[in-house]
Amino acid sequence: MNPHTTTQYQAALSKCRDVLVKKNADYGTSWRVLRLSSIADQIFIKAKRIRTIEEKGSYTVDEGVESEYIGIVNYCFISLIQLSLGISDSTENLSEAALLDLYNCEAQITFDLMAAKNSDYGEAWREMKVSTFTDMILMRLLRIRQIEDNSGKTIMSEGIDANFRDMINYALFALIRLNE
Repeated sequence: MNPHTTTQYQAALSKCRDVLVKKNADYGTSWRVLRLSSIADQIFIKAKRIRTIEEKGSYTVDEGVESEYIGIVNYCFISLIQLSLGISDSTENLSEAALLDLYNCEAQITFDLMAAKNSDYGEAWREMKVSTFTDMILMRLLRIRQIEDNSGKTIMSEGIDANFRDMINYALFALIRLNE
């Protein structure tokens, strides 16, 4: 894989991780009570806002698309953590160290997936429009909803976790492209 891609990917991921750590200092892990459908809806809201901004060419709220892509990355990691730990009705927070361990573990798995796919696809994402990443994220969200409607079962397709990982990678690609 292109070493420049690894550097850019890790830089974008680091920015997302830093935001998560700061939000964790403010809110703790209050998101632990959220069901996957609720987290997916949060991602949907962010992706729809990005698409609206892309179509209008402007925005009213004083945050651009970059912060929304960062939010998508972090909510997807939160989803993967929820999948591994299960939903908690407890008000007890995960420690920052525990949260970062879980985040970093999921990040490594997701990076490895990206590296494998990137090798097979020859970095085709570099020639894609950023708006396509938004559309791909929205499509993955619709897939997740369908899988949920099917009681979490698939016949031939990847599961919910694979769709969250793909969304992370699409959002990180968008962040890289936006900063080039």
